[in-house]
Amino acid sequence: MFTAPPLITSDLPGLPRVRQGKVRDLYDVGDHLLLVATDRISAFDYVLGSGIPDKGRVLSQLSEFWFGRTTAIVPNHLVTANADDYPAHLAPYRDTLRGRSMLVRKTTPLPVECVARGYISGSGWKDYVATGAVCGVTLPAGLRESDRLPAPFFTPATKAESGHDQNISEAEAAAVVGADLLERLKALTMALYAHGVAHAASCGIILADTKFEFGLAPDGELILIDEVMTPDSSRYWPQDSYEPGGPQLSFDKQFVRDYLESIQWNKQPPVPSLPDDVVARTREKYLDAYRRLTGRALETPNA
Repeated sequence: MFTAPPLITSDLPGLPRVRQGKVRDLYDVGDHLLLVATDRISAFDYVLGSGIPDKGRVLSQLSEFWFGRTTAIVPNHLVTANADDYPAHLAPYRDTLRGRSMLVRKTTPLPVECVARGYISGSGWKDYVATGAVCGVTLPAGLRESDRLPAPFFTPATKAESGHDQNISEAEAAAVVGADLLERLKALTMALYAHGVAHAASCGIILADTKFEFGLAPDGELILIDEVMTPDSSRYWPQDSYEPGGPQLSFDKQFVRDYLESIQWNKQPPVPSLPDDVVARTREKYLDAYRRLTGRALETPNA
């Protein structure tokens, strides 16, 4: 049973909304920003007509978990995820915000996303099939889809406001942020990924790839921002069913993509809604990933 209907949009009257992304709503609350994870779900570059109950809670609470584990690697933007500790003027919205929001530091986000890949899948697999390389990195011949790579590597991408992010080479990324900063981003990305891989493996999960975002604080400090190693920003596969040579079972929205393909949606508006069974199975995948990785139950209104 769902604990509550999905939250499709946050409604916080009187608070200036800075940005509405595919999933997150961002508000300016004075000295900090308020990041609210809704239950919206996107596929094929469109936000769908149905939400996934508790999805936003999984994203927020799993990000909080990883932020807490990785502070020794890099500082991050999280101030608190406890709604009771938010500024007083947010008190009327605590029930909405509890478990699905974070109060974060203000930063200038860097215009590149930092991707770590340990397995060949997704857009990386498509690039490899076409060119034998991913983001300018030549890979050994004969790899199968979902194969483990000889060694994990870093691939930057441009951040897109809508549509797909675009993979770029390190040289192209260096032209955007500078060579020295890119080297720091690369080192941090690979250290964070190695930490995530090790912990996920201890939980019977493969972290095939993931992406990070970084920002500069007003004092110039480089910090980790946005979400961290969630099913929306990562490929998580169950270790016990892993078999290279094709797509893998995953802890994400693959049920949604499969359904949309089965109804032969043309990937243009109007966007379809999802049947209850697809919503329920997708929700359970997100919850399963959270429970396995954190070892605890999700905080919900009825928990």
